[in-house]
Amino acid sequence: MADPSSYRPKPGQIPDSPGVYKFRDEHRRVIYVGKAKSLRPRLSSYFQDIANLHPRTRTMVTTAASVEWTVVSTEVEALQLEWSWIKEFDPRFNVKYRDDKSYPSLAVTLNEEFPRVQVMRGPKKKGVRYFGPYGHAWAIRETVDLMLRVFPVRTCSAGVFKRSAQIGRPCLLGYIGKCSAPCVGRVTPEEHRELAEEFCDFMAGRSGTYIRRLEQQMHEAAEEMEYEKAGRLRDDIEALRRALEKNAIVFNDATDADLIAVAEDELEAAVQIFHVRGGRVRGQRGWVTDKVEAVDTSGLVEHALQQLYGEEKGDAVPKEVLVPALPEDEKAVAAWLAERRGSNVSLRIPQRGDKKDLMATVQRNAQQSLILHKTKRASDLTTRSRALEEIAGALDLDSAPLRIECYDISHLQGDDVVASMVVFEDGLARKSEYRRFQIKTFEGQDDVRSMHEVITRRFKRYLADKAETGEWAEQSEPGETPTEDDGRPKRFAYPPQLLVVDGGQPQVAAAQRALDELGIDDIAVCGLAKRLEEVWLPGDDDPVVLPRSSEGLYLLQRVRDEAHRFAITYQRAKRAKRFKAGPLDTVPGLGETRKQALIKHFGSVKKLKQATIDQICEVPGIGRKTAETVAAALAQAAPAAPAVNTATGEIMEDDGGSAHEQ
Repeated sequence: MADPSSYRPKPGQIPDSPGVYKFRDEHRRVIYVGKAKSLRPRLSSYFQDIANLHPRTRTMVTTAASVEWTVVSTEVEALQLEWSWIKEFDPRFNVKYRDDKSYPSLAVTLNEEFPRVQVMRGPKKKGVRYFGPYGHAWAIRETVDLMLRVFPVRTCSAGVFKRSAQIGRPCLLGYIGKCSAPCVGRVTPEEHRELAEEFCDFMAGRSGTYIRRLEQQMHEAAEEMEYEKAGRLRDDIEALRRALEKNAIVFNDATDADLIAVAEDELEAAVQIFHVRGGRVRGQRGWVTDKVEAVDTSGLVEHALQQLYGEEKGDAVPKEVLVPALPEDEKAVAAWLAERRGSNVSLRIPQRGDKKDLMATVQRNAQQSLILHKTKRASDLTTRSRALEEIAGALDLDSAPLRIECYDISHLQGDDVVASMVVFEDGLARKSEYRRFQIKTFEGQDDVRSMHEVITRRFKRYLADKAETGEWAEQSEPGETPTEDDGRPKRFAYPPQLLVVDGGQPQVAAAQRALDELGIDDIAVCGLAKRLEEVWLPGDDDPVVLPRSSEGLYLLQRVRDEAHRFAITYQRAKRAKRFKAGPLDTVPGLGETRKQALIKHFGSVKKLKQATIDQICEVPGIGRKTAETVAAALAQAAPAAPAVNTATGEIMEDDGGSAHEQ
């Protein structure tokens, strides 16, 4: 690990002008590339007190052994050079998006004598016109199948084309009218190319003009009593309209725009792009990335723009790019996009109307993409095994923690304090083993005391179950779950190999103290602090810092986040129930079914209050003792506040029973 002061440039060496800089490690490998409007303040910021740097930036500057820079004349040049160097050197600390799958595109090979329509994946080729990308190849094939009726362009491979030319007989598509059969000379190369270019124009969004032209030809054919031709044109128009319906209509005008949305967490980000051409969504794609550098949403957007348009020119760069946040160098990025397109490009955040609504849809897709990516990553057996091994190594455990339990405390300003226990076995959530707790021994906000109580209660139950059955861990068969007398699994029968708490040193100390008081010494304890994702161990003054790309850290974060989700869900439900509680909720032994039966029988709580004990006994399932308890509880209940019509201010009579009383 290098000391940044050892390679810090001397005062006055760094120029005060736009430029691009590279950090290199001791082996001269480029590990980070950045750009700046002014190199002097930007580079100086890396050599301040190392404790003030972002953890990821700190790791980068201590890994580096030298820094160098190149001066350019404009910010646009800096942007272009930065992108070129990122592509060339592939620096480990730069954000690099990767496709979460290889998206197919509809391609027209205009570089061939007889252009071919086909599905293509991978890098773009010169002389080929691309449309998309699409989510699925079958979506392309369905669209092409409808359009071949009107634009019978070649779709066959070179081998099929050559064989048909040799035997003088076209393939099946040529016989059914879905290919103009240039292989056997039914059309000239020029006529076939014109068909391919019309196909491209239609796919590029110039569809309205072409359909209107066909409609005019249909009417002219009908007036001249050429009914077969008119019928054929009618069917062609219908086929084109069905093809258009497969691309959702977004805007009434012929908008050409790309919409970019970002979903992110502390470690990863997902980007989704919708390509709108001619007012319709013509394609969609997505990327995911590890946030290996300290970057915010604006930075993620800038990196996405570089990757999306870094190798594009002309119409491939749209007139309008809609983003969730503007890049830091907005003017430079807009100028760079305009340079690549050859005309002005509008880069902005949608504020209202259809474009804002569509951006919300793109954002939902980005969020779902991030969730799906995390789910796929978590479900991979090899990845999970590596994660458990990394955790065992980092925490100095004897073996991989096959069962991990995590605890979190949740409350709202000290009210409704609850806790959650989630269980992961073999790196996967085991939701049937989840448990939740209400804090009982005190009231108010004290996370440390709450954690001590929860751990104590959970492992007292474990020791009680163990005492009832003896040393069940030695008697049970491998994989056999200790059970109650009725055959159900015991609720707290299994001990974890690793106990994780959501928090830092205080929460970890409380959990370890609870285990020590119970005499349990074979369960490892750690805490995961949210701020810097540090792992704390009992009695240690310094945290264990796992590499941010570590699968072990990723698994611990998943466990912690799941515990937090489970706790806050329970806390909100508990609070909502308290807000909706009525007089019947205070009656001991009166369950939800019998409460509903009482309300249904009398119509409202108000009428139930007026009923005699004998009348209450008439309700099915209500005995005299219960009826007396209900009557006493309702008699003691304070009268509810009158309902008010918020529109008129009128006080409403409660004849039908209001929700808050039920």
